[in-house]
Amino acid sequence: MKILIIISTNSAELKWNALRFGNLALEQGDEVTIFLNGPAVSLTEGESLQFPLAEQAKLFTLSEGNLAA
Repeated sequence: MKILIIISTNSAELKWNALRFGNLALEQGDEVTIFLNGPAVSLTEGESLQFPLAEQAKLFTLSEGNLAA
């Protein structure tokens, strides 16, 4: 299945959850694209121990997920 996730917020929690969902879908064999819109273009902004955005983004791209902005 092809999945498109649109992130248009700067909320670290929402970006983290969207990346986690994308990674789960990739694990299930889906083709996933995440489109970053507006303030979400700064994907790792707001990263913390609670929301490790860079780690999830790295896993997403290494798993052949597509990031678009």
